[in-house]
Amino acid sequence: MNEIKEIPTPSAAPPDILRCAYMEIVVSDLAASREFYVDNLGLVVTWESDTEIYLRTFEEFIHHNLVLRVGPEPAVAAFGFRVRSQEDVDKAEAYYQELGCETKRSEEGFVRGIRNAVRVLDPLGFPYEFFYEVDHVERLAWAYERQGAGALVRLDHFNQVFPDVDNGAKYLEALGFKRTEDIVDDDGVTYAAWFCRKHTVHDTALTGGAGPRMHHIAFSTHEKHNILYICDKLGALRKSDMIERGPGRHGVSNAFYLYLRDPDGHRVEIYTQDYYTGDPDNPLVSWDVHDNQRRDFWGHQVVPSWYTDASRVLDLDGHLVPLIEREEPKEMDVTIGADGFSYTRKGDTEKGYKLGGQV
Repeated sequence: MNEIKEIPTPSAAPPDILRCAYMEIVVSDLAASREFYVDNLGLVVTWESDTEIYLRTFEEFIHHNLVLRVGPEPAVAAFGFRVRSQEDVDKAEAYYQELGCETKRSEEGFVRGIRNAVRVLDPLGFPYEFFYEVDHVERLAWAYERQGAGALVRLDHFNQVFPDVDNGAKYLEALGFKRTEDIVDDDGVTYAAWFCRKHTVHDTALTGGAGPRMHHIAFSTHEKHNILYICDKLGALRKSDMIERGPGRHGVSNAFYLYLRDPDGHRVEIYTQDYYTGDPDNPLVSWDVHDNQRRDFWGHQVVPSWYTDASRVLDLDGHLVPLIEREEPKEMDVTIGADGFSYTRKGDTEKGYKLGGQV
């Protein structure tokens, strides 16, 4: 895969995707990763061995939200989406086969706890998995004695890096995702876009850059103070160097955020308090790329690594997917300095964003 081609829309019906559900990542040191995700962030261990750890959030009832698997090179092996029925797994397989994508089916499941799943290498080069049949586990929403002050309660979203956001957006929208926000300029360049299936701002997003790569996986807390506690805990443990960016508030999504890097450099966002998007006419929010409130509502700089660094992804045989460079302008390069300190005030609202209607 060394060029971006126009992606056709299949005649086959797409699967009915419910939500982002789990990610499988490859790590180099399982003990170090366990310390980060379990000891520091408090994710719940569903199952573990010498080579794998299955983790979930406190409100989750399916088997896992994150799989850590030890391997030779850190990367992402699967972006897992739950669909409405087993029939939708069949639809996913037919949909991607019509697109000419490689697909693999496993009745036993590619990971523990999930059966009758299909994995595809999608047209953008990302390894997607679609599943319905999954083991249920105890939902620990009421186990406050176990949760602690920084409890991660849900898996919220993925963020993917791909060079052609417009082409990628057409593909995701044909797959059934709804665009909720984007970052654009007056020349019609799209720098990033956000897409949902559940009724929040996003289940996944596309960030313009060399890809395919995984920018981050995001877990939700209930409140802002839970995120502040995580910062304090990492500071007390003398591990504040794991904090890459934040805490702060996004303009895009309106959410309170914190970005961390795990021992292999995989980026994890801790996220809370975005907004409801479930109405069919939910308006699209478009931000001007020069508005320095888009990435941080308080106008704080974004560290360069947040724009440049991301995790590689694997194909269905476990090999790194080749990267494609972005030919359009890059967000970091078109703004002033690291992140642009010039406000853009356009339109009747006197702000750097505008609301559009959808029917």
